[in-house]
Amino acid sequence: MIEYFVENASSFAGDIDNLFLVITLIIGFWFFLTFGILVYFIVKFRRKDGVKAKYFAGEKHSETKWTHYPHYAVIAMDVVIIAVNIMVWVNIKQTLPPRDNLVRVIGQQWTWSFIHAGPDGELDTPDDVATVNDLHLKLGDTYHFELQSRDVLHNFAVPAFRLRQDAVPGRTISGWFKPTKTGTYDLQCAEMCGYGHGIMGAAVTVHSAESYETTMAQIQNGTYESHYQKRMGTKTSLPSNTSQVDEEGSFAVLLASIF
Repeated sequence: MIEYFVENASSFAGDIDNLFLVITLIIGFWFFLTFGILVYFIVKFRRKDGVKAKYFAGEKHSETKWTHYPHYAVIAMDVVIIAVNIMVWVNIKQTLPPRDNLVRVIGQQWTWSFIHAGPDGELDTPDDVATVNDLHLKLGDTYHFELQSRDVLHNFAVPAFRLRQDAVPGRTISGWFKPTKTGTYDLQCAEMCGYGHGIMGAAVTVHSAESYETTMAQIQNGTYESHYQKRMGTKTSLPSNTSQVDEEGSFAVLLASIF
């Protein structure tokens, strides 16, 4: 259901969507059942001339069962929701599948920095590729990410991946995702982090293998034009090794001047 509004572009996005569907169906069932009974009682037992109201103490089993049985049914449905939630949580948050690639994600007021592992598949080596506000991924690869914050609490959120994770200062938080569709998707900070929170966005671009290698080569030789800035209507001055917005009078420059 959610995929009709936000594209589904990761391996576990369907699990998240199905969890929301289960919750929606169960809650929706009880909502409409309760609302329907309420309307029925309002109509059936409305005030009528010559008919006196009756008082029920609700102490007999024949009366209390209409409270107890629905209560038990709601508890059973809660157990179903919790069970499905635990299965999804363990699969996504507690289990790290073997990785094909590695990326470091760094949040700071008010931008995102990315360190892509080079051909050796490891970070903090000479072949790392650094970008700002542009995360580049290879279709079908399982990525492990190292999430960090340089200042305050941020939240790494990619709606198309159904991924959200807090970035906490002083901690490195691990997670994973596997992109399943090529395209460029929004990345946003989903935690209030100061004046520029609303502009703390980035672009996640999922490439085919050939496109990924070409883009990495362009970044390294300074001929890459930012996907994020193209989406924002700005342009990278070439040559450039990272994505930056440095136009005079821009909102980012104004925010920086405050500090």
